[in-house]
Amino acid sequence: MTPRLSKTAAAALVLAMGAGGASAQNVTISVWAGGSGPNDNYRVDAIEMAADILEREAAIRGETLEITVDKKLDSTWDDFKQAVTLAAEAGNAPHILVTGHEDIAPWAQSGLIVPVEDYLNLDAWPINDIYDNLMEIASYGGIQYGLPQDAESRPFFFWKEHMRAIGYTDADLDALPGRVEAGEYTLDNVLEDARKMVDQGVVEAGYGFYPRPSNGPDYWQFYTSFGGVMEEDGKLVFDRAAMQRFYQFFVDAVEAGVTRKNHIGTPWDQWYAEVASGKAGLWHGGTWHYARYTNQEGLEDFFGSIAFSLIPAGEGGKPNTLTHPLVYVLTAQDNEDEVAIAAELVKIASEPRINTLHAIKSAHLGIAHQQSNIDLYANDRWAREATERLLPFANAMPNNTDFGTYWNAMWSGLEAAWTGQKTPEQAVADVEAELKNSLGEAIVIR
Repeated sequence: MTPRLSKTAAAALVLAMGAGGASAQNVTISVWAGGSGPNDNYRVDAIEMAADILEREAAIRGETLEITVDKKLDSTWDDFKQAVTLAAEAGNAPHILVTGHEDIAPWAQSGLIVPVEDYLNLDAWPINDIYDNLMEIASYGGIQYGLPQDAESRPFFFWKEHMRAIGYTDADLDALPGRVEAGEYTLDNVLEDARKMVDQGVVEAGYGFYPRPSNGPDYWQFYTSFGGVMEEDGKLVFDRAAMQRFYQFFVDAVEAGVTRKNHIGTPWDQWYAEVASGKAGLWHGGTWHYARYTNQEGLEDFFGSIAFSLIPAGEGGKPNTLTHPLVYVLTAQDNEDEVAIAAELVKIASEPRINTLHAIKSAHLGIAHQQSNIDLYANDRWAREATERLLPFANAMPNNTDFGTYWNAMWSGLEAAWTGQKTPEQAVADVEAELKNSLGEAIVIR
């Protein structure tokens, strides 16, 4: 897909700066990133590095370009989304947003963001080296709205010492990821092993299977494990049987005493400390957790302590993992020159060497083919093994303007079943009724 010539030409004119470019000679470009902790600083620092490169290129041409980058990291998504909304309503939205790909559809429809393809040549370096599936995830309606900022995946984790305590050998643990991939080790086995750990006193009650403590994309993996499909032929899909099996699994975990009934809402700092210290037996999380475990939580021997795999299959489904790439998107601005410069910064920040700084520090995965030739990436065991073991089986949430409604309903039903407010059957029926009322023909019920 090639850029639209009018704005691409305008961008070139801005960056060529010779005459009449006074407004662009000294600019401030703001970049805000959501869901970002201390290991994610390169989401915004990469834009600052790109600004330095762009300034140096201008200087070699004999031109003056001074770019001030205003950076902001929000650790929570709620704070980030609220800040973006308020800034947009006030007419001063930041130029660049680093957000989840699922925001592209609603923000594109609302006019908050503009297509990157209007400003960049998608067939030129470094964009032409980015993985095609990640570029597709950053598009909407056949239009390239964003560029992937990172990739990741969401594995299932096993504390090796506890697995040994219930009878697994080192050879068994080495073979476990392959058994999960082949569908031989399933979610039934997860509950079985978690129950053994609790019954034998290896872990405390409620710590055999220790899920993430809040809503998140991760839970769609379990829907997929039980045969669920999120979208098909551009329409959302609600599979009653798969959703009920998904809900029932978490109810069974509570009834078996391996997951706490009141687990939802556990503080994240507590959760990280517990899974990284062996208080929990089995859990699920993200590839980026590796950085948290080995840095803030002080886990010195990750590979000696933890095994990881795809999310195991359940009845009617398949082993899987979900990738939730964050993306760079450009907001609509009154000053087109600033948008053009912001686009150029995003492009430079996508170069393999710069993106690798973020990938390795934050334990995310790379966005481009050539990152495998960057020593920092190629020599990192976690990046290498996680990429090979997980990404070929990854799916993603759909870029659909109605998916947020579906997601909220799914989580509401899961929480009601998990905490015992409703049976899985009642929860599924209520979610179905809610979706029929709110989405109508926009979702297929089957």
